[in-house]
Amino acid sequence: MRPDRHDPDDEPTHSHTPPGRDTARLPRPPGRPLRIGLGGPVGSGKTALVAALCRSLAGEPQLAVVTNDIYTSEDADFLLRNGVLPAERVRAVETGCCPHTAIRDDISANLEAVEELERSLPPPDLILIESGGDNLTATFSHGPVHHQVFVIDVADGDKVPRKGGPGVTASDLLVINKTDLAGQVNADLSVMARDAEDRRGDRPVCFLSLVENPAADEVTAWVRDRLGGDR
Repeated sequence: MRPDRHDPDDEPTHSHTPPGRDTARLPRPPGRPLRIGLGGPVGSGKTALVAALCRSLAGEPQLAVVTNDIYTSEDADFLLRNGVLPAERVRAVETGCCPHTAIRDDISANLEAVEELERSLPPPDLILIESGGDNLTATFSHGPVHHQVFVIDVADGDKVPRKGGPGVTASDLLVINKTDLAGQVNADLSVMARDAEDRRGDRPVCFLSLVENPAADEVTAWVRDRLGGDR
């Protein structure tokens, strides 16, 4: 995706997916890494899920991560402190603006981080791109990722899937996280499941507690399936 050469994987810098539209991704060209984006509201557990995926996939694909924060490298620092990847496999993007801008409107900083990882490492198989914490309107454009995971959590109550938004309705995988807190916040998981199905149709939904399942088995299996072929 370097601007000085033609590549079928190049996308316009300002590639944009209007909220609520189908977010089917462009196919991954042979020999290029699969890019999976993780978005969701502040505190939904995106960074913890990235860390869990890095641990669960260790030694399988060649893996790298790009994180997005507004003015800090906090999420990248968390991954490095927890030793989930060597430092050379993590890049931190400081967006300096609303998090959705860097994943949907002006994606150049993320594309540059991806290119730097591709140049500096043995060819990676998978790059996880974590958005900064945003709200239910956050969604990746077609440019930076081939698939999008959207993470919400039960702490905000069981009404969240019903509220919709492009992340909830059109992401390739919806993760409803922190299910171990449902009893403490009076969230009905069956209501969340019903409303998620109503909003998403046959798009997959995963209920997750990293306290009870630190390997995030179902999400890890979904990522492995994407690595096996873009479906």
